[in-house]
Amino acid sequence: MSGRAAIVIVGGGMVGAATAYHLAVRQKIRGVTLVEAGEPLGLTSAMGTEAYRQWWPGATMRRFIGRSIDLLEEVSAASGEAVGVERQGYLFVTGDAAEAARLGAEAEAAAARGEGPLRVHPGGERYTAPGRSGWREAPAGLDLFTSGARLRASFPFLCEEAIAGLHVRRCGFLDAQRLGRFLLGEATRAGAEVLRGRVVGVEDGFKVRLEGGAEIGCEKLVLAPGPMLAAAAAMLGAAPPVRCELHAKVHIPDPARVAPEGAPLTIWQDPVRLGWSAAEAAALASSPTERRWLEVLPGGAHFRRRGADLLGIWTTLKEEGAEEGTTRPEFPPVFDPWFAEVMIRGLARLVPGVAAYFGAGPRCRIDGGYYCKAPDNLPLIGALPTAGAYVVGALSGFGIMGAQAAAELVTAHVLERPLPDYAGALAPARFADPSYAAGLDQAALRIGQL
Repeated sequence: MSGRAAIVIVGGGMVGAATAYHLAVRQKIRGVTLVEAGEPLGLTSAMGTEAYRQWWPGATMRRFIGRSIDLLEEVSAASGEAVGVERQGYLFVTGDAAEAARLGAEAEAAAARGEGPLRVHPGGERYTAPGRSGWREAPAGLDLFTSGARLRASFPFLCEEAIAGLHVRRCGFLDAQRLGRFLLGEATRAGAEVLRGRVVGVEDGFKVRLEGGAEIGCEKLVLAPGPMLAAAAAMLGAAPPVRCELHAKVHIPDPARVAPEGAPLTIWQDPVRLGWSAAEAAALASSPTERRWLEVLPGGAHFRRRGADLLGIWTTLKEEGAEEGTTRPEFPPVFDPWFAEVMIRGLARLVPGVAAYFGAGPRCRIDGGYYCKAPDNLPLIGALPTAGAYVVGALSGFGIMGAQAAAELVTAHVLERPLPDYAGALAPARFADPSYAAGLDQAALRIGQL
């Protein structure tokens, strides 16, 4: 079988689906073909936290994700609000005075740069609790709690040690599968084609070869292969500086409803030492790979409610050996069997009611996927060295929330349209400057990670 397309997109995850939508629906381009080896919206697109946030330490990511949320809201409206966008916010909590001061300073800086009003509690303004009435009705800006008593009155599930909290309001949740299906459905109705097949080679010209012998000729090629970026780029002789980290999330059954429906995604900012029984501690100490769970662990344990479960996430904890990453991710991924119990113990520091589930780790489900990361933890979006080829990838742990702006940006590159002011900071060509890469440090790899 052979065919012809104007533009071929390799990869049918959220970013590929969004790219097909922006090309076929928003720009009305004919001849768009998306090729996906497995099930569309599978792999990492099916394993995310399904959360989004307008809360980033750098100006580039603030503009990029801010634009993506704007576009997400447009898609939500176009779908008749059928893609599950909600806005409960993100709640950052601390029991440390220095961290409380830092949160306060960040909140003031965010308000000063125009990210919405800052309301301080206790103070003169009323606090509006998060609800499920829709993202349009949610308040803008930030709510800073400078009193632990006031914070716990608003969020009774929190621990007594919580002395301050920052509720960032332009953050929330969405239904990734419903969103992806809407994007693909609208794209195909606009004339795009979705093909199942594994791309095994790309010849000059372009001719995209699929496993089994089928070929698709095209004028432009867009690589959106998620964690398979290194392998896909190699077919064009490119070697983008990316690596993949395996990250897990834990589905904790919550029959006691220790956190209510409508709770924000809640993050404990402080380091944690987990509580273990003597027998558990002995078992951990005897294992070279598991004794790390006896140490003081970094902050960042967080959760959100999804249905009857709590989803526990701790992105600062990686699988053993993951610090170096890999360019050859394996599916299905294998996770540390202790991680579910670690997650439960860590969340109990934030939400004491979770202690009721100590020992339930073996009954929890662990899943997750790979963060595909560039050395600066910014996306790679733009032209590749091969003329007519483009990449939209390395979206780390923010692929679901960043997909709309990523798709819009790569579409502008492909169609040679005007680019936004952040385009240069995300272009792959930035790594052609040796001084750029030399100026990065390991802290950059954690920028924007909770």
